Amino acid sequence: MPFKSDPARKRVPSRAAKQMRYSFIVNPGSRGGRNLVALDRLKSTLNGFSPPATVNITKTLDDAFSLSRQANMEKYDVIVAVGGDGTINRVLNGFFDENGRRISNAKMGVVYGGTSPDFCKSYGIPIQYDAAFEALYRGRSRQIQLGTVAFTADTESPSTDGSRTIGGVARTKLFACCANIGLGASLARQANSGIRKKVGDFLGTLLSLIKVLKSYHPCDLTVRIDDEQKTISNVFNISVGKTRFIASGIKVQNELAEGDGKFYVLVVNNLKLRNVPRCLWTIYSGRRIADNDVMSLLYCSRFEAQASTGDVEVEFDGDPVGFVPCKIEMAHDPLDLIVG
Repeated sequence: MPFKSDPARKRVPSRAAKQMRYSFIVNPGSRGGRNLVALDRLKSTLNGFSPPATVNITKTLDDAFSLSRQANMEKYDVIVAVGGDGTINRVLNGFFDENGRRISNAKMGVVYGGTSPDFCKSYGIPIQYDAAFEALYRGRSRQIQLGTVAFTADTESPSTDGSRTIGGVARTKLFACCANIGLGASLARQANSGIRKKVGDFLGTLLSLIKVLKSYHPCDLTVRIDDEQKTISNVFNISVGKTRFIASGIKVQNELAEGDGKFYVLVVNNLKLRNVPRCLWTIYSGRRIADNDVMSLLYCSRFEAQASTGDVEVEFDGDPVGFVPCKIEMAHDPLDLIVG
């Protein structure tokens, strides 16, 4: 468990950590509410911080964004997300304006308390509670590149069954791992519905993927990959990402290098029932993706997608957010992230 800790273990903050102002943004609902149980232990651990750390409790995921934005504006040195990938993404977005520019010099930290630690695995952040705090005490950081995704958002939040208000507004957000156009949003919604609490992260996501594949209707997309425009027929999903991990055991082996300003683009189209086992084996084993008539992998710095008909959804870092048209580019500034 991420919050397993040893109260007898003495933690010694570094000299730099003792002089920093920390803001902790806690989602008590992560891991089915188990983060709330760990809150007392968290506050006890924070007694070692001087000046005292600030602890803010969220009521909604949107609170994580607004609290992060406020902490950045108030010039905290380190802003820590305590929760799962949804909380992490909202806190991360609080560091940037809509043009992908940093609004402060703060570093971001993570104490993981979710169900699928793709962000932490991608960037070398300890998942265990003690190790996560030792990383915060040491304060060693790395700069990571993020993607910006401009998309069409609902004028009102979508309901749990996926229905939405007709019409929308243009929004721009940042992501750290992967954005999906197509089936990925339906998969995230199904996996987040509660099945993972019953059967576990890996199996819950796999069963959700199989269920979604049975009913999903592919679409035709007009895409622009850097300066090349083309139409891709019968698209099930397009993943545009920076890291190997997409979600819950799904992996994309790629040749990206840190700081290269590139995304990978994984296209899955023309999928037939007979191809499903091979595709599942490829993405769950993390094997090299060989281009064929079902799966193809390429690289770019800018990606755009439009659909001629229908509502094609956009998802990133584990949550459905809106619809195409969408445009994905590299954020202007990197994020300073505390790592293990």
